[in-house]
Amino acid sequence: MTNPSPPPHATGTADPATHRLAERIRNKALELGFDAIGFCPASLGPEVRLRLQDFLANGYHGQMNWLADRAEQRSQPTALWPDARTVIALGTSYAPEGDALATLHKPGCGNISVYARHRDYHDVVKGMLKHLAQFVVREGRQATAAPEVKVFVDTAPVAEKPLAEKAGLGWAGKHTNLVSRQHGSWLFLGEIYTTLALPSSPPSGGGCGSCSRCLSACPTQAFPAPYQMDARRCISYLTIEHAGPIPVALRPLMGTHIYGCDDCLAVCPWNRFAKASQHIKLQPRAELIAPDLAELSQLDDPAFRTLFSGSPIKRIGRNRFVRNVLIAIGNSGLPALLPHAHTLSMDPDPVVRDAALWAIEQLEGRTT
Repeated sequence: MTNPSPPPHATGTADPATHRLAERIRNKALELGFDAIGFCPASLGPEVRLRLQDFLANGYHGQMNWLADRAEQRSQPTALWPDARTVIALGTSYAPEGDALATLHKPGCGNISVYARHRDYHDVVKGMLKHLAQFVVREGRQATAAPEVKVFVDTAPVAEKPLAEKAGLGWAGKHTNLVSRQHGSWLFLGEIYTTLALPSSPPSGGGCGSCSRCLSACPTQAFPAPYQMDARRCISYLTIEHAGPIPVALRPLMGTHIYGCDDCLAVCPWNRFAKASQHIKLQPRAELIAPDLAELSQLDDPAFRTLFSGSPIKRIGRNRFVRNVLIAIGNSGLPALLPHAHTLSMDPDPVVRDAALWAIEQLEGRTT
């Protein structure tokens, strides 16, 4: 077991029984397989709302209109659930074994983000959260007559990273992701909102200091400044959230990334303290560690759904995924992949055809 987050510290209003309850919840969370847990009041300062407003005003969210649609609920927990008093923030390590970027040195292979090489973490984490929530309700009856809970992964309008930071799981890194002393940049986050009043956890300590490796590592320069990210230039956004053709100017910068990107996460020096995840459901599938671009380019819709059954990749659909594969083929420098691009230049989907023609242009240019 990796080092857990520290236990809650005393507050002016928490009695010994409430502290014991928080400690029981913490122990149960670790027993269920969570690697970090913290507690904080169900409130966030105005700086969270202001940062989100600036992000949206700059258009950095791209096509992710759902961020704007529920901005108020995302900025303040009680806007989502007025009865919430405490947020229990949970972290599950998905730290990889070895170099997360190893496949970037294999031009015939696609690179899939570490988090998507195994079962969909939404299902895994939500299942663990529900078990813990049941425990919270059962144990919490000692503190109040009818405690209530709600569980969230990142599909709900929840400010996961600010809440995790407030609950002592880590701090906001310059790459805008949470950084943990024990787990580096490799934590899945989940939350339990509850009507229980529980003592707050202390700050985690730590920080980025003068380090800027994550900013320098980004192939597409998606960080306008430290602690700011323009999703429109982020490879994770481009390969997952962005519909339609990928901007031509960004395509050569994407390398062989075909789903997500770990470049800024993988170079974080705090990762040296992270141990490879031992969670049985978060072990990588062999066929997704270094998948062959030629084989992936031949996927039709049924084959795509079969290959990515139970995977988060399934939600982007075959056409968007094959678009990504074709960008990687164009960047591979391997003329042997030309026939696959030629075949897809006649695909029924116009976005796939566009990516295929671009890949052909790149590879034929290499051969002349």
